[in-house]
Amino acid sequence: MDLSFGPEYDDFRADVVSFLANNADKAPKGNDLRGEAAKDWQTLLIENGYTCRTIPKEYGGYGAQPDIIKSRIIAEEFSSARVNAGLGGQGISMLVPTLLEMGTQEQKEQFIRPTIHGEMLWCQGYSEPGAGSDLASLTTSAVLDGDEWVLNGQKIWTSSGHLANWIFVLGRTSPDEAKHQGITFFLCPMDQKGVEVRPIVNIAGHSHFNEVFFSDARVPRENVIGQVNGGWAVAMTLLGYERGFGATTTYFRYRAELDRLVEMAQDKGRTQDTGIRQRLAWCHSKVEIMRWLGQQVLTSFLNGEPPGPKSSIVKLNWSEYHRVVTELSLDILGSDAMLVEGEHGYAAGLGAADAGTPNTSSAWINSFLSARSGTIYAGTSQVQRNIIGERILGLPKEPRSDEGPWNNTLR
Repeated sequence: MDLSFGPEYDDFRADVVSFLANNADKAPKGNDLRGEAAKDWQTLLIENGYTCRTIPKEYGGYGAQPDIIKSRIIAEEFSSARVNAGLGGQGISMLVPTLLEMGTQEQKEQFIRPTIHGEMLWCQGYSEPGAGSDLASLTTSAVLDGDEWVLNGQKIWTSSGHLANWIFVLGRTSPDEAKHQGITFFLCPMDQKGVEVRPIVNIAGHSHFNEVFFSDARVPRENVIGQVNGGWAVAMTLLGYERGFGATTTYFRYRAELDRLVEMAQDKGRTQDTGIRQRLAWCHSKVEIMRWLGQQVLTSFLNGEPPGPKSSIVKLNWSEYHRVVTELSLDILGSDAMLVEGEHGYAAGLGAADAGTPNTSSAWINSFLSARSGTIYAGTSQVQRNIIGERILGLPKEPRSDEGPWNNTLR
């Protein structure tokens, strides 16, 4: 079986390697991923087709034809070189492809270019205190007032809400409809008096996620994506991109992280420990599973299939794996795990899998503390297992406990 991609892709890989050799020193360092250096780096990557590759030029992207193999090669070489692969986040990886699929021409022109160039920073307003895994139970209300929608309610676990200047948010526009209906998808500016952000300090000591309160916040009427009361379909499309994004490249991120862990184990003389060696071998097998799962998703993309339930298998694997491998990292560190060594301390919010992160105890401690959230965001492990069971294995759906008029539940 020949798993090589052929001469065309060998040449493309050589171009990527050459670009990195000549330009890696321009990549942003440390935590400053949103400053001018990061924006300049993003612009350079877009101009050379190494990020936002398939976004049309008219919206500020590179304008290449979709080629998932080239995207995979880019991810592999940037990961191998431990070079920042450009700006990411929920706006670029989730909202932009949703806009390309479901947005109006005016919305594409208004939002895509500034998003991919780092001028619009986005967060996601989905979860609420009473609507987490059961997202359709959300109660944030949206009432039309002339040419604006007025939002009232609360969102929680809003990643990067303290940094964002825009939020894509779900609001209930028709409380008398069944709960999966009557929901609308809005694009809401956050720099207004009706939006309050309260950071939540997590176990790693930084405020990556937040509470967001809407008190008569205003959204222009034209900032509805899809149909009014049709936001659930938009939300599920976006979640498909969230879970599918990077499914074919997850392997490279965790392969590079495991290589760093092995290096640390060797430096500390822990590879002579039989138990440590066995656990490293287990991690290696799991990362290789990610590799072949990625190949499977790659095949689906090449066959023109949109992100689907297979991405739940990838998400479940990497999130559960990362919890285990970071526990191993602390066992390898031993007593050094009680020390915060290096510039990437708790406040950095970076994990050891992130490109360019140094191999310090601080990076591993932070990664260990942050890994727990990976089994929750983008759909909990329990939700992923339900999706796999019902939509891939064909098992019966769980009984619904929310039968009956939705308006009675709201009241």
